[in-house]
Amino acid sequence: MKLTVIGYWGGYPGKGEATSGYLLQHEGFNLLIDCGSGVLSNLQSYIQPEQLDAVILSHYHHDHVADVGVLQYARLVQSFLQSGVEPLPIYGHQEDEQAFANLTYREATKGIAYNPEERLAVGPFSINFQKTKHPAVCYGMRITAGDQTIVYTADSAYLPEFIPFSTGTDLLISECNFYSDQDGSGPGHMNSHDAGNLAAASGVPFLLLTHLPHYGDRQQLVSQAGEKFEGKIETAYAGWTWEN
Repeated sequence: MKLTVIGYWGGYPGKGEATSGYLLQHEGFNLLIDCGSGVLSNLQSYIQPEQLDAVILSHYHHDHVADVGVLQYARLVQSFLQSGVEPLPIYGHQEDEQAFANLTYREATKGIAYNPEERLAVGPFSINFQKTKHPAVCYGMRITAGDQTIVYTADSAYLPEFIPFSTGTDLLISECNFYSDQDGSGPGHMNSHDAGNLAAASGVPFLLLTHLPHYGDRQQLVSQAGEKFEGKIETAYAGWTWEN
């Protein structure tokens, strides 16, 4: 299983970069997790839009779905230019009916509802869900392929439920929108101590901090998380990869 960070910024993209988007690949299957602002442009450094096999969305805030519309255009245009471009399945929850309805566009994309109470199979990936603490209905994901498992918290304030959800995983991708001296619980985000505490309590070997703030020295997020967690910690950047 290979993970490539396409976008990692919280709220809006940095210059020439993207908000949330993660390319997960296994056995030739290309799954995009979230599709925020700037993701489609940056995705093309790795694969072309018509090479995607599926997209799955944690929630419908713009920094996680802003490029769904242009992805739909890309798939439509490529279906005119080449044969074999099938409708792209985009998985999302139905707790925002209008947002879910927008996932289907002509013959380019097809919205498919996931049931967060059940395990979802997408290509070679097996996905379980954890509802997060966020202003919009949002689901974190535990994704397994072969003998490897990652957890993506998506957007959430700290939740004790994430501890059993993350236990036994190889990589924890945790949002970290605030520094340790800031309280992110109101807007539904974690700070660096929250992420470190979650990693330590879950017993994971590797913590990747993402959904990063646009201010301050972001390397401090690593040192602050390290006050709570003794394992490996890195901050996400465009092109960051993990492969096992």
